[in-house]
Amino acid sequence: MAPPSQGSRLQVVTAGATAGLISRFVIAPLDVVKIRLQLQSHSLSDPLSHESLGGSPIYKGTVRTLRHIVKHEGITGLWKGNLPAEMMYVSYAAIQFTAYRSTTMLLHRLFGEENRFPQAAESFIGGAAAGAMATATTYPLDLLRTRFAAQGNDRVYTSLRQAIGEIHRDEGIKGFFRGLSPGLAQIVPLMGIFFAIYETVRQPLGRLDLPWGSGDATAGMLASIVAKTGVFPLDLVRKRIQVQGPTRSRYVHRNIPEYVGTIRSIRQILKREKVRGLYRGLTVSLMKAAPASAVTMWTYERVLNLLISYGGDDSVESAA
Repeated sequence: MAPPSQGSRLQVVTAGATAGLISRFVIAPLDVVKIRLQLQSHSLSDPLSHESLGGSPIYKGTVRTLRHIVKHEGITGLWKGNLPAEMMYVSYAAIQFTAYRSTTMLLHRLFGEENRFPQAAESFIGGAAAGAMATATTYPLDLLRTRFAAQGNDRVYTSLRQAIGEIHRDEGIKGFFRGLSPGLAQIVPLMGIFFAIYETVRQPLGRLDLPWGSGDATAGMLASIVAKTGVFPLDLVRKRIQVQGPTRSRYVHRNIPEYVGTIRSIRQILKREKVRGLYRGLTVSLMKAAPASAVTMWTYERVLNLLISYGGDDSVESAA
C-alpha cells in the first residue's frame, strides 16, 4: 500500500478500481470452484450417488471440480457470476483503498507524527476499517455473485436484472444482505491482519532481489495466505447463508441445509460435517487468494505510480 500522502483521491480510486478489475478476471474460475465446494454440505466419506443427492454433483478436489464444471456446463461455467463479481471487485477495491488511505490520514491528524501508532497497528486499524466499509457497501453484489456461481444448467436467474427484481420481490431489501454478519465478522480481522502483515514485510522484501519478481506481490501473497486461513470458516458460513431463501433447493447443490444465524450455522456444520466441514474449499481459496492479492497489490502500485508520474501528486487534494 502506498503511503497515505501519495496520490490524489482520484488517482487512488482509479488505481484501486483497475487493480480489482484485472484481479477478478484472472481468478474467476477458482472463485467459482471455491463457492461450489463451500456449498457442498454432504460428507464425502459417506456412500453417495448423484441420484441419492437429488441430482447434486459430487465435487472432489480443485482440478476434478474444474473438469466437472467444464464437462457439464462448458468453459463459460467457470465465469458464472462474473458480471456482478467484476462490479463488486472494482467497487470494493476502489472503496477499500480510499478508506484505507483516509483512515491512516485521519490517525495522523488525530495523533500527529510524534504520537502515531506503530506501523503494524496503524495498518491493522486502516485495513479493518477499509474492509468493513467496502464489504457493507458492495455486499448485494457479493450475494449476487454467489448465487450466479452456485447455479448449474438449470438456471435460477437468467440475468442480473431478473435476479435483482426477484430477490427484491420475494425476499425484500434484507434478502440482498443475507450473511452480512459473518461477512463483517470475517472482513475486519481479515483485512486488518492482511494490511498489518503486508506493510510489515513489504519494504524488507522490496530490498531483496527476488527471482520471481516484485516484493509487493510477494508481500501480498504472504499476507493473504495467513489472513485467509484464519477467518475461512466465517467465509464458508457467509456463502451458505447467502443462498438461503425461496431458491435454496434450485442451485447446483439441491440439498443445501437451512442455515439461520452465524453461531447456529457454525454449530450445525460442526454437528453434521465436523471441523473439516468449516474448511471446505480452503485449498482452492488459498490458491485463489494468493495470486489475486499479488495481482491486486502489484497492479495498484504500478497504476498509481503511473498516474502520479503523468498527472502529478496534488498535495492539496491528497490532504483533503
